[in-house]
Amino acid sequence: MSVPGLLVAAPRSSSGKTTVTLALMRALARRGLAVRGAKCGPDYIDPAFHQAATGHPSFNLDSFAMPEPMLDAVAALAAASADLVVAEGSMGLFDGIVAPEGRTGANADIAARYGWPVLLVLDVSGAAQSAAALALGCRAYDPRIRIAGVILNKVASARHRRLVETGLNRIGMPVLGALMRDASLVLPERHLGLVQARETSDLEDRLNRLADLAEAGLDLDAILAVAAGAAPAPGAGLLPRPPGQRIAIASDAAFSFLYPHMAAGWRAAGAELVPFSPLADEPPRADCDACWLPGGYPELHAGQLAQARRFLDGLRAFAQDRPVHGECGGYMVLGESLEDAAGVTHAMAGLLPVATSYKARRLHLGYRVATLLAEGPLGGTGARLVGHEFHYASERSAPPTDETGLASVTDAEGVPLGLAGHRRGRTSGSFFHLIG
Repeated sequence: MSVPGLLVAAPRSSSGKTTVTLALMRALARRGLAVRGAKCGPDYIDPAFHQAATGHPSFNLDSFAMPEPMLDAVAALAAASADLVVAEGSMGLFDGIVAPEGRTGANADIAARYGWPVLLVLDVSGAAQSAAALALGCRAYDPRIRIAGVILNKVASARHRRLVETGLNRIGMPVLGALMRDASLVLPERHLGLVQARETSDLEDRLNRLADLAEAGLDLDAILAVAAGAAPAPGAGLLPRPPGQRIAIASDAAFSFLYPHMAAGWRAAGAELVPFSPLADEPPRADCDACWLPGGYPELHAGQLAQARRFLDGLRAFAQDRPVHGECGGYMVLGESLEDAAGVTHAMAGLLPVATSYKARRLHLGYRVATLLAEGPLGGTGARLVGHEFHYASERSAPPTDETGLASVTDAEGVPLGLAGHRRGRTSGSFFHLIG
């Protein structure tokens, strides 16, 4: 049976996409619908909120970073056992890289590929009838997609809503609901976006309040009526291959940024994922044949990690004869040292010749197309991989060489960026998170 979907998108970032998405997910789930989530683009925080709202995993869909067979396989995972897929966009609806149509990484690529109508979220603070001109431009810009209607966010008053709707009526754009301006709806944030779902202590209360507001302010029946399209059938495409058959995975508040499709692909290939907590001073289990340190926020826990002797000694012992890989935060912990925001330097595992600093903050953001320099847990020599980098840390150590680097990388448009990451023995790591 084909599963219809909807894409919640906006003309720009910070319009309220996540608020509307979570409100809609929880409200529809409370009706008894099997709602499944998806996130367009390389975001590892929002899917955890989707899972909290629906009770089921949410998967990233990335038209640039994922080969088309993988994209379809992940879309099939998102739709498994679902009545409805609610996908959340990232940035603006059409924002992506310069690439052939359908491969730009933009939200619109996903809506077009799977025939999912767009619910356009308009932040109308500071605007009234002019909001219609923005909606009109979005509707006309890309003939591949259909904007089913708009949801107004940050409405100041009943009069404000009437003025906005006057403009939208003029262009024949349906208004499928509105949320009033309410500071209490804003989820807490930190430097990489929202505070993680597992750290938001009142998350259930927040989700239920959002669902209450959705039931009061959104036309849920009309929204369900416009859902359309279909994700691929289960079993379509190709998912990522595992680095081992029993994989020790660091998992706690310092290490949580593992893309859901990676874990699903590993399990589909028969791998067992064995979580352990470095913050609880747990080492990787000795009966595992690979260890993976995902990204997260080790800079917020550097002192505690430096004192976790069982973890560090166990990690070093593991790395003597089995592969260990770290992404972003995991890469920082595999290095020699980590300087926190206060300027205090903490000794790390010392498995890679890397010293990193969070005090010297500089944004690093963008896709990375990597060609591996040597065989390792990510693949063979010359393998081409695509990932994404998003962090504020800086390296304070010698740059990698052909003998010590992990990969040669370019940006999404093919501009060379030099060598990235490090490798030593069976240990490797880099700042980019692998996607496809």
